[in-house]
Amino acid sequence: MHLETGRLRLRRLTVDDVDDLVELDSDPEVMRYLNGGHPRPRERIRDMMPHLLAYYERGDDLGYWVVEAGGKFLGWVFFRPHRGDGPPVDVDRSGIEIGYRLRREAWGNGYATEACRALIVRGFDVVGVTRVFAETMAANAGSRRVMEKSGLRHVATFSLDGAPEVQYALTGAEWRKLHV
Repeated sequence: MHLETGRLRLRRLTVDDVDDLVELDSDPEVMRYLNGGHPRPRERIRDMMPHLLAYYERGDDLGYWVVEAGGKFLGWVFFRPHRGDGPPVDVDRSGIEIGYRLRREAWGNGYATEACRALIVRGFDVVGVTRVFAETMAANAGSRRVMEKSGLRHVATFSLDGAPEVQYALTGAEWRKLHV
């Protein structure tokens, strides 16, 4: 399965994408809000691949998708159930989580928003998800703008490991009201 938008192609992640993922995760600015700007080692990315690719075995169009423009790797988006990896328990993590990571040179061009919108539309109209949400550090203004432009709205502010985080979300019912 792949999706195409006006400018982008979203396709399944493969083991052949490891070099692009290593390059992406080597940029300190890309990793700034994820781990303080530290590059992720090739071995770690290679070891993560079976977990990332396992989503496709479910057969429900969930998982990680490479974002390409003109055949060039720009980054990836995910559309998956939340991993359930820790606090806070009082934040609603029902539905499908959306996330993204793009090369710095792709920032500011609307690519993340375009890719997220395509997955949100497919999620509500084809897959039948009931809620889509995204989370980021409260200080990550760029990511928050992508969430807003994608149609999600701020629903929670919480602390994760002592850092302020935010959640944006949209339900299928809200989506239908906006797009009927």
